Amino acid sequence: MNVLMPKSQPSVDPAASDRPILVVDDDRKIVALVKAYLEREGYRVVTAYDGRQALQRARAEQPALIVLDLMLPEIDGFEVLRLLRADRDVPVLMLTARSSLPERIIGLEKGADDYLPKPFSPAELVVRVRAILRRAQHQAAPTQTSDPAPAILTQNDLAIDTERYEVRRGDELVPLTPVEFKLLVTLVAADGRALTRDQLLDAIYGSDDGDILDRTIDVHIGRLREKLGDDAERPRYVMTVRGVGYRAAPTPTGA
Repeated sequence: MNVLMPKSQPSVDPAASDRPILVVDDDRKIVALVKAYLEREGYRVVTAYDGRQALQRARAEQPALIVLDLMLPEIDGFEVLRLLRADRDVPVLMLTARSSLPERIIGLEKGADDYLPKPFSPAELVVRVRAILRRAQHQAAPTQTSDPAPAILTQNDLAIDTERYEVRRGDELVPLTPVEFKLLVTLVAADGRALTRDQLLDAIYGSDDGDILDRTIDVHIGRLREKLGDDAERPRYVMTVRGVGYRAAPTPTGA
């Protein structure tokens, strides 16, 4: 893979943090290419070439994001993703040469934040990395004490703090990924209106992400419901609107 890199000065992304990005792929040419493009944007990059090494590097380096190939020696990407999620909620962008929808869905269900099928554009990968990191940065950003009181959205017994990027059910903090948080806020802010999958995709990923599939929203809704302890048959938070999409569930009568 011979790719001529543009000769330009690195442009530091404001979303770049002191923590590195971990790039994992058994193809060293792909790793070198991705590393070069990310470093041009001001990111620090560490690398791994198999699943076992990926887990070791992830635990040692505590990366801000992991770019993860699925077809890895030693331990495959699906298992790496499962083990990573058992440790902490690091954002993951998965790369896959497997173009079938079921395998992409499995990756999302196991906790990936986004996916990019091979062959891919390194420039597009950089855009997706930047978007994931900014969503994560916004979720983790502390509230300034001098600011006005944070905006709180409520959904039945949920309190959604849109400035602290926190969701609480009573006194319990519900840990959501940036994508899940934005999905919940979008539904609740719609004030009972049903939103199509395309509208939800635009709200979460932006209208330029044409490669994102409608089924991705269903996967994120499933993960959101699981974390909220919601029942799709008797929903308290997210209702399915057949043939349309989803909407926030109404407050029960007398609640």
